[in-house]
Amino acid sequence: MKETTPAAMPPCFDKWCKRFDDLFNHQAQKREFRNYIGGLLGESERKNLSQMADNAVGVTYHRLHPWCA
Repeated sequence: MKETTPAAMPPCFDKWCKRFDDLFNHQAQKREFRNYIGGLLGESERKNLSQMADNAVGVTYHRLHPWCA
């Protein structure tokens, strides 16, 4: 079951993530950084990319990788 959506995050989450926007060159990196951090903060017991992608709406395993490139 998908449990995480960007709209479900509190407003302070996006404000905090914006502090790191200048570190990324591409919009996809910024977006997937937010997805990754949201996955770490999620309720899932397992904190790996596969599980985070499975628990998020509109996120795939391969799309979580670009933010660290």
